[in-house]
Parts: sequence; structure tokens; C-alpha cells
Amino acid sequence: MESLLEAAKENNCRLSALVLEQQAEQMELPKQEIYKKMRENYRVMASCIQPGSAPDLKSTSGLTGGDAYRMRTAVEQGKNLTGPLLGGALYRALAVSELNASMGRIVAAPTAGSCGIVPAAVLTMQEQYQLTEEECVMSLFTASAVGMVIANNASLAGAQGGCQAECGSASAMAAAAIVELAGGTPDMIQSAVATALKNILGLVCDPVAGLVEIPCIKRNASGVAGAFVAAELALAGIRSAIPADEVIWTMKKVGDVMPTALKETAEGGLAATPTGRKLHQQVFGEMK
Repeated sequence: MESLLEAAKENNCRLSALVLEQQAEQMELPKQEIYKKMRENYRVMASCIQPGSAPDLKSTSGLTGGDAYRMRTAVEQGKNLTGPLLGGALYRALAVSELNASMGRIVAAPTAGSCGIVPAAVLTMQEQYQLTEEECVMSLFTASAVGMVIANNASLAGAQGGCQAECGSASAMAAAAIVELAGGTPDMIQSAVATALKNILGLVCDPVAGLVEIPCIKRNASGVAGAFVAAELALAGIRSAIPADEVIWTMKKVGDVMPTALKETAEGGLAATPTGRKLHQQVFGEMK
């Protein structure tokens, strides 16, 4: 992260512009073509919200569905506590995640289990601040840079690092995108990334019945909320005492010592509770 952000400062450009330039060089493709591919990703993200917040949506297992609709209704009726910004982000995160659970088309950002966080952050910023599609697409390059750094130095997989690697990484990516969309500096991006990861450090991956539904869907909602918290703090000039790179390395070390039962095996955590086991039985029948 440090070298990327220093390069952005040296070139007096946004991190997204730097990443787009680097990607074009590495892939030996015109920048316009790389941009078009990212724009298609963003449009797929946007297309998830309506079907994902349908009142009758149900997951393939039947365990989840309809929560995005409930949250969206509360927001649109002005009944939620936190207003349209955070409330809108929450229902969008739920919508994309519930659509994923019902086998709808989503963008893994960076994984299917954490697919609601980045779209919810960027789409909500676009609506609340009347941002252009181009600004939002470019912010995804900033988010992707964060994801690439985490992938190269730690992990994006729940099976390797727990949910901190999935929803934690997505929250950090979203925080970076939010800061860029709000006009923040590279230093603010670094603090936002570090804070988002610190606040979710150690989160285990314990999917009930081994499905990416419970508690994964609601963790997408909390992940985007954490992204806005981290971005808000950074934009106010509050710096992370621990640099982003060191937080990422720490996440790797925490994931390495995390028990296997808490890394996507559905053998521990919430999956091992009496209710978790009953839900497993409800979907798959008697457990052996």
C-alpha cells in the first residue's frame, strides 16, 4: 500500500488513475479497454439491487431472503435510525448478498461471500452525492488495488484466513473507494484501509450448514457500515497509528493461527450452535 500511495502522491494523481495505468501496461491493453471491463462490473453490481431487494426473494436453501426488502422499506419510509446514507448502504449490501444466495448474477468483490460490501458503498455514494458513473467506476480501481495488495500479502479466502479475509478485505476495499469518491488524499485512503481491517481483525468464518448465507449476509451489512466508519474517520483527519501494510501482515498472521474449525469448515462458531445444527438438518437432513 505504501509504495502505491507514494507513487500517487509523486505523480499528483488519484490512486485509481495510477492503477488503471499500471493495469493497462501489465495486460498490454489500451486503458479504454480496461476501463470498459470495469464499467461492465459496475453495471452488473448496479443490476443486483432491484432483484436482490424483491419481497419474495428466497435463497436456494430457503434459509434466507427478504431482509433487503425489509431494510429498503424502512429506509424509503424514513423509519430507519441512520438515514438514507447508511441505511441505503445496508439494504444494498443485503440485496447483493441475498441475490448471491439465490444463485443470481453478482460480482465477486473480492469474493462471492463478501460480494455486497463494495457495491453497496459505491452505489450509495453515487446516489447520495450525485456522482457520475465514471467517478464510481474509477473508484473500483482504487478498491481493486487494495484487494490486490491483500491477496499478495495475506489472503482473500475464508478457508485460509477466516471472514476477516473476505468481509474484512471487502470492507477495506470499500473504505478506500469511499475516501476517493469523497475527494480524500492517499494518506486518508491508507488510514481508512487500516481502520477498516483493524475493526474486523480476527473475525472467523463459520457458515451455518456450510452455506454462504448465515451469518455471511448480515456480515456484508456490517462490513459496509464498517467501511463508512473507517472512511468517515479518515476524512476527518484521524490517522491510523498502525500503517495499512502492517495491519494486512497482521491479518495474515492471525489467519495462520486461527483454528481450522473457524475457517469455512462449518465445524465451529455459529455453525456449531444448537440452532446452527438444526438449520443444517433442515437443509440437508440428519447429521451423521
